[in-house]
Order: sequence, then C-alpha cells, then structure tokens
Amino acid sequence: MITILPVPGLPNIRPGDDLPALLVAGLAGADIRLQTGDVVAVCQKVVSKAEGAIVDLRDVIPSAFAHHIAERTEKDPRIVEVVLRESTRIVRMDRGHLICETGPGWICANAGVDASNSVDADTVVLLPRQADRSAGVLHMALARTCHASIGVIITDTFGRPWREGLTEVALGVAGIEPLLDFRGRRDLGGRELLHTTIAIADEIACAAGLVMLKDSGIAAAVVRGAPVVPGAGGGHRFIRPAEFDLFR
Repeated sequence: MITILPVPGLPNIRPGDDLPALLVAGLAGADIRLQTGDVVAVCQKVVSKAEGAIVDLRDVIPSAFAHHIAERTEKDPRIVEVVLRESTRIVRMDRGHLICETGPGWICANAGVDASNSVDADTVVLLPRQADRSAGVLHMALARTCHASIGVIITDTFGRPWREGLTEVALGVAGIEPLLDFRGRRDLGGRELLHTTIAIADEIACAAGLVMLKDSGIAAAVVRGAPVVPGAGGGHRFIRPAEFDLFR
C-alpha cells in the first residue's frame, strides 16, 4: 500500500525563511512522524523563494533580442529577458512557446521561469540553482529530527513532448536512488530485461502532485510505501547525456 500524506500549514514562503524548520513544524502540526522509507516531496517554488531565487521585474531592462522574441511569442519582454539569462540555448520557439535548456541541463518551458504563486505581481521565480544541494539540506534537517532513513525530492511541473498535460518531475533528490535499474531481471515470462530503468523519483513526484495542486496551498507531501532504495540521490542523473539523446 502506498499512502500520500499532505503537509498543510506552510506559510507563504519569503526569501530568507528557514524552510527546513518550517517543514519540521508542518509535519509536527499534521502529526506526521516520518518513518524509514518515507519520501518527503517539496514543491520547487517554496524552495526557490526561500533561497531567494526570484527576480523583481521592475529591475529588468530587456535587450533588443528579448524585445524581438517577446513580439514573436506575445510575452512580457522583461520575462523573456529573465528566461534568456537562465538559458544556455533556445531549443524550440514556435506558436508562442519558448522551450529552453537551463544551465544545469533541464529542458523546459521558459527555462523554468514562473510568475504563478510568486512573491508578488512584479516578481518571477527561478528554478533552484543547485536542486540536489537544496534537497540535501532539507534531507539533513528532516533525517536529524526523525532518526530514520528517508528521502527528499524537490518537484516541479513539466510539460512533455508528444503528450498533452503536465506532470511533476524530480529536480533534486537526496537520500534515495532516483533510478531503479531493472536490467538483468526477468519479466513474468522469464525474458531478461535489457533496457528497463524506472524513474522512481519522478513517479513519487507525480504521486505527491496529486495532493499538491497549484491552488491547494499544499507545498509538501509525504509518500509512504513506495519501493525506494536508500542512496546518495542526485536528480541531475535524469538529464540524458547529449550522446545518448536521439532527438537533440
């Protein structure tokens, strides 16, 4: 049985807030006692805001290139300027969409720059600079209080090529293996699995997303009972190297 426990009560996070302490308090307030094997999923937005990964658009002066792209995509040129600063390359620009590759290597809409649920109407939120490090900080704080082997995942909402709709993905992972390698195992018919590697951290992120809807006010959840393996973590391991990417 897999159980998803929402963690209510987190305040509207501001830059500089002690997110680990607020999570510990939120778990206590919800009477959730972390157990070995639990995974705490935390929304990227609150991590970024606590770390100050936000930009005040009133301080942004768009470049000529940003204005050019803004006209083509019908976007705010200030936001386009921020997107360009966060990007290493534009992967695709068409029909009002701007798909970019970020410095760490994530490929996503607007380089992850997001105005929803930000600090105020004139700010946008960026992706965490080092999501695995952020997950590690939260993992240390939570594991220290519960004295159990747990995992932490920092989640974000991504679109997917060739499929409609958005799903949650794991950006930062600590305390568990993000991938489960089934190669060498056998299926029910006895055939050897040659390529099957399960993105277990992404699947847990999606499960947590069921209770962390954008308008729910729930920014964290505990997923209990998932088939996780303790490990060093590393959400960066989801980024496929260019030499193995058939679509790059």
